[in-house]
Amino acid sequence: MKKILFATTALVASAGFASAEIKLSGMGEIGIVGGDAYGNETQLWTDVDVTFSMTGEADNGLAFGAKVDLDENGAFAGTTQGGETLFIAYGNFRLEMGDTDGALDAALTEIGIGSSIDDAHTTHTGFNGNSALDGTYDGQIARFQYTASSFTGHLSVEIDDSGVGDPVWGLGVAYNADLGGTALGIGLGYQTTDVNGSTAGGGIDVWGVSLSAKMANGIQAIVNYMEGDYGTANNMTYWGVGLGYSMNALTIGVNYGEYGDIAGVAGADTSGFGLAVDYDLGGGLQAQLGYGQSDLGVVEVDQWSLGLAMSF
Repeated sequence: MKKILFATTALVASAGFASAEIKLSGMGEIGIVGGDAYGNETQLWTDVDVTFSMTGEADNGLAFGAKVDLDENGAFAGTTQGGETLFIAYGNFRLEMGDTDGALDAALTEIGIGSSIDDAHTTHTGFNGNSALDGTYDGQIARFQYTASSFTGHLSVEIDDSGVGDPVWGLGVAYNADLGGTALGIGLGYQTTDVNGSTAGGGIDVWGVSLSAKMANGIQAIVNYMEGDYGTANNMTYWGVGLGYSMNALTIGVNYGEYGDIAGVAGADTSGFGLAVDYDLGGGLQAQLGYGQSDLGVVEVDQWSLGLAMSF
């Protein structure tokens, strides 16, 4: 027997196999890693991830669904996301809640091209995942999006469960179009919060923009710029660029980025670059090589990996 607890202000949906689609997917990684980030010791690397995706549609056309990532399930609770994402969609409207991107991140394109088993090419100190203020509190985000033709608008919020800080509000807009065989993407986003609430000194504003182009000949280019105002004399700045090339089963991607005055602290500068080389062996198996180097000003740290990624 199935029991369901209904609570006020909560939308609860359940469906059996007859009225919903449930998909199971997963991935596995094996290989070796090394470099400064691993104490200059070559080490074995293994990772497994399983994802359940569930979707359904009501008689009136309202779509609903949920996704659970079992690789990130350490914090399942009603007010804290633990890798799960739920959505409601109708027509061009969509609402996502849980482990989802804020409006700025959703609108922008990251400079990372290709993959590596330990993300060596995107964990260096010159890479910006565009998450901006996402995760300021518990990482549980609600994002509303609307798509019209080539444009998609985003509105997001992340709430401080303690009630001390103001919510993180986000706005974003993305434009994607195919121009004569070139896939063009433009993204613009903004986020703001005050982590101290009514107490002065906690206001943060971040905005960013991205440009991307992927041509029919396999060449791809991505540019990012971001700026953050932390209420100090210096604004945080970031710029990054990614270049890639794909031909048949081979993909090569490089990226480079620089931060200036991180969190508004004068002189807190970092940079770094990354490389990914992937070869698709077919059937969901891919050989991956990754390298990343971080420049912290007083020390440089590198990281590399080589192995196989499996998609099921």
